[in-house]
Amino acid sequence: MSLKSGIEKIIEIYKRSNLSISKFSSLIKKDRRTVTSWIDGVTSIEPSEEIKKSICSIFRYPDYIWEEGCNDDEFVRSITQIPQKEVRIIDEDYYGRLNYIMEIEQNRRFVIQAQFPGPMYRDTAVQKVYRTKNSKDIEDLKQKRIKQMLRYDYDTTEWYSIKSILGFCFASIGNFYKKEEKIKILDLIYELFHNNYNKKLFLFDSFSRKIYGMETTYISINVKQKILFFKSPIESVFIEIRNKNLVERMHKYYSSPIEAPSHVNFLESIKIIKILQDALRYNNTLVQAYETINRTTDYGELFFNNLSYDLQKEVTPPKEGQKRH
Repeated sequence: MSLKSGIEKIIEIYKRSNLSISKFSSLIKKDRRTVTSWIDGVTSIEPSEEIKKSICSIFRYPDYIWEEGCNDDEFVRSITQIPQKEVRIIDEDYYGRLNYIMEIEQNRRFVIQAQFPGPMYRDTAVQKVYRTKNSKDIEDLKQKRIKQMLRYDYDTTEWYSIKSILGFCFASIGNFYKKEEKIKILDLIYELFHNNYNKKLFLFDSFSRKIYGMETTYISINVKQKILFFKSPIESVFIEIRNKNLVERMHKYYSSPIEAPSHVNFLESIKIIKILQDALRYNNTLVQAYETINRTTDYGELFFNNLSYDLQKEVTPPKEGQKRH
């Protein structure tokens, strides 16, 4: 079953309504010949926005059913299930949560990560960070997700705070990784994102303005399906939001070079990943890594903001002409 165009969706709605053509036509205020031409495939002209809004109003369907990303099974669920509120609680076990993430992020993902690295990169390089035992089903699903995201053509946009990546590389408290594991993870990310326009990595400065929550929780935005979800403070619970305006606003905010927090351009982020990897390999300090970034890139100011006040007094001030976006 393929339900992508407006006409295909209207025909499916008509079939499920159990109404006569005459009754259905009168409800949506169109003549019988127009509806018949849709059903018989005589015309392929996309129905007007007025007709679509009328159908949603009459049958009490959410307006996102006409979006390009809402098709096939997703469309059928949207018109057959009890209409969901814009906020939904997803309370599942580990398998259910992972399965939910894979469903929403099946073809692409746009995420703001709580910590660097993301769990997939962590699990690829370091198998047992947390001492928990998972069932074979969970391990198989995790491997399926890893395989999906390692594909060259998998579309991913990922945002990490500069604070979290510096903490991963240099923090001596709350750091699970050995030096070799850190280098391995950075190498994996470099290989995945370098010269691959399907994958974009952004590093943002969480100290440049007041940003609440962006570096403390996982946020995933699916702008095609008009869904975003984030992890709640309760580990087993996700919060799903289907407010079209909010989803589009969030996506636009992080897609706009001007509106987004001060950040490293995705083309330059990989260069900085390489600098940090070399710093670890040659046992350089955070100060030495900063000096290299300040000298060889245009983003020293963003990293300077993430240094402690005492360290800021020890290092070279950011060179002039630094980029904020």
